[in-house]
Amino acid sequence: MDTRVDFTALKTRQQAAWGSGDYAVIGTTLQIVGESLAEACDLKTDERVLDVAAGNGNATLAAARRGCLVTSTDYVGSLLERGAERARAERLDVTFRTADVEALPFDDASFDAVVSTYGVMFAPDHATAAAEMARVCRPGGRIGLTNWTPDSLVGRMFKVLGKYAPPPAGVQPPSLWGTEAHLRNLFGDTATDIKVKPLSFQFRYRSSAHFVDVFRNWYGPVQKAFAAQTPDKAEALAGELVALLDSLNRAGPGSLVVPSEYIEVVITRA
Repeated sequence: MDTRVDFTALKTRQQAAWGSGDYAVIGTTLQIVGESLAEACDLKTDERVLDVAAGNGNATLAAARRGCLVTSTDYVGSLLERGAERARAERLDVTFRTADVEALPFDDASFDAVVSTYGVMFAPDHATAAAEMARVCRPGGRIGLTNWTPDSLVGRMFKVLGKYAPPPAGVQPPSLWGTEAHLRNLFGDTATDIKVKPLSFQFRYRSSAHFVDVFRNWYGPVQKAFAAQTPDKAEALAGELVALLDSLNRAGPGSLVVPSEYIEVVITRA
C-alpha cells in the first residue's frame, strides 16, 4: 500500500459519491444475497450481529429476520435511512449507527458475527478495514462477506469506469476482495478457517440501455463518473457499458439477464 495516499480526502470523495443518486434502487435487487449470507453464517436468534458498510441493509434485514440483535452501520447516513425505513416496515428492531468500517466505535469482541454484502470491499484501506472487522468479532465468531470478483460484471464495469475516471494512484482495487489470496492475506493471522464459495448473481433489466440508465441515475460511482465527462465522453462511456452488457447477456434480444460472479466468504475468528 502506498503510504502517500490521502485516505481522508479519498473517503470524503467516496462518501459524496455513495451519497448521491439513491443506491437503494439497485441495492434492493440484491436482497437474496443477504439472505444467502445469513444462512452461510448460520446466524442464530439473539446473536449479536454487526453489518458494516451496510448500505440499504440487505444483510441487516436478513440477520434481523432470524432474530439476531443487529447493529447496522455505514459512513453514509442517508443509506442507513433507507435501511431503517425497511426495518420499520417489517417491524424489525435494529440499531442504526453512522460509522466508518476503518474506525469502528465498538469494543473488542463485541459481536458474534460481522457481515458485509458488497460493502467493505469498497473501503479504500483494505488492511485497516479487515483488522477492524476482526477486532470487534469475538473469538470463535464469524465474519461473513460477499464480494464481486475481478472478472464479474461489476468488476469489469469498474474497469471501464476507471478508463474515464481513473482511481487515485496507489489505491488497491475493490475487486481484490473477490480473490481468495487477498482475503487470506487480510485475515489469515486472525482466522482459524476461511471458507470461500463462488456464486453468481443475475442482474435482470429490460435491456442494456435500461441497465446503464438506472445505474447512471441512481448508483453513485457510476453517476459521478458520467458527471465528470464531456457529452462526447459520456456517450462513449455509455457505449462501452452497453457493449459489455450485450456481450454477457444470456437472455437474447428481448431482455437483459447478466450473471455476475461473486464469492461468499465465511471466516471463523481465531
